[in-house]
Amino acid sequence: MSRHELQATLKRIAPVAPELLAQIQGRIDSQAKPQGSLGRLEEIACRYVAVTGREEISSKRIFTFAGDHGVAAEGVSAFPREVTVQMVYNFLEGGAAINALARHAGARVTVVDMGVDHDFGRLDGLLDCKVGRGTANLAHGPAMSRDDAVRCLEIGIGLAALCRDEGVDLVGTGDMGIANTTPSAAIVAALTGLDPASVTHRGTGIDDAALVHKIAVIKQALAINHPDPADPIDVLAKVGGFEIGGIAGLIIGCAAEGIPVVVDGFISTAGALIACELQPNVRDYLFSAHRSVEIGHVAMLERIGLAPLLDLQLRLGEGTGAALGMTLVEAALQVLREVKTFAQAGVSEGADR
Repeated sequence: MSRHELQATLKRIAPVAPELLAQIQGRIDSQAKPQGSLGRLEEIACRYVAVTGREEISSKRIFTFAGDHGVAAEGVSAFPREVTVQMVYNFLEGGAAINALARHAGARVTVVDMGVDHDFGRLDGLLDCKVGRGTANLAHGPAMSRDDAVRCLEIGIGLAALCRDEGVDLVGTGDMGIANTTPSAAIVAALTGLDPASVTHRGTGIDDAALVHKIAVIKQALAINHPDPADPIDVLAKVGGFEIGGIAGLIIGCAAEGIPVVVDGFISTAGALIACELQPNVRDYLFSAHRSVEIGHVAMLERIGLAPLLDLQLRLGEGTGAALGMTLVEAALQVLREVKTFAQAGVSEGADR
């Protein structure tokens, strides 16, 4: 895929038609219940059906994108860099939180190696899409080249095409990468102009002193790299991560293919933010799974214009929130399909109808 084709993909993403949403809402309003009484479940059902034209989900897939980060050398995480590799193996063995919650949701987990500093070889459940063996240290220069940033987007777009071909009709995003809350906070600070101190939190659980240091590292990265907020690819290249770019590309591709995406927490939403800055219509195809404990997450969601479905004080990533969000999408569709209308149920309608 060339940059011309990337732009062509972005141009394919149309907003969801308001008349479709209104038509589906009209059907929901005829069901035997007070109008609006199922709250955001009604919104979820409307948007899913308007995007896909379907009322049932046949196949769910969660992509957990993995990559290492040069900025880990700055001591911004409570865990060492080798944990990225170890957790990828745990995902593949089915022993991580994302595996448990994906099984609960009936979703398949695919791990995408975007840039882990390790050679995994050919393993079931793992896609080798390695752009590099970890990003460069963004505190001292760009995290990656612009070409590599575009390559990350291309990979994600290609995965969306794979979903289309395989009949996947609901996608979830996840991540794994020690130190990746640092580039995520840098991205939101760069795109919004907010002070890094207001969007940077504890990640894996760092103490107060480490948090102060982490904020200083992000400020240094922004000062050295000068990411251009008017150019989301420049922001991704200078202060992002390989897995964040892959998530952004997947989201763009799914929007172009008419596949709704349930976006996980802070890191996944950094990818969603890049995608929406490149093409604002992407927002119509997204469900925000939950509100993360990471303080910068709210700023990301406000910038995109999304309201989270859940607030469970999650801060794990991996796609765990996305798996839970998928169950809500499924519940909303079951209500749409199965609740009778007032006429069908023989129930009197309210006087204000």
